[in-house]
Amino acid sequence: MDTYYTIEEKYLQAVEELSYGETPKALNLLNELINNDPLYARAHFQLGKIYYYDLKDYQTAGYHFKTCMEIDPLFCDNYFHYLSLVVFLKMDKQVKAVADKALITPGVSASSIYELLGLYAEKTKNGLKRWMLTTMLIWKQPRKNNSTAQSKTLAALN
Repeated sequence: MDTYYTIEEKYLQAVEELSYGETPKALNLLNELINNDPLYARAHFQLGKIYYYDLKDYQTAGYHFKTCMEIDPLFCDNYFHYLSLVVFLKMDKQVKAVADKALITPGVSASSIYELLGLYAEKTKNGLKRWMLTTMLIWKQPRKNNSTAQSKTLAALN
């Protein structure tokens, strides 16, 4: 194996190995990165994706996604995958916490987050009503010609 001198070079090599389908090699490189620098958020992100999508080890994936979010809360790529995991596992408190953080993080696609929240609402009983109420409450200020519709919708949901 070649010698890589910087953390960034090892990270890029791991990502390249993933793109070629060499998950075991990438896993080894990323684990080396974490051993050398436990605060390297991108390595935690890639490990989370490997454990979630490839190895189906959801607990370990959650650990790495959460660690990435704690280390670098502005790393926007992490939120979609972390929220996807907690929606899949139907973790009520985590869904709300991750979605709330995602929606205030610059660069995160709000439409993707709302799509996952809609999926979560479909998966959970009575979740659709709760999700719609939450979405309606996001409208902090009534909009022109919309306040009547808002009131009717909220009344119908109650």
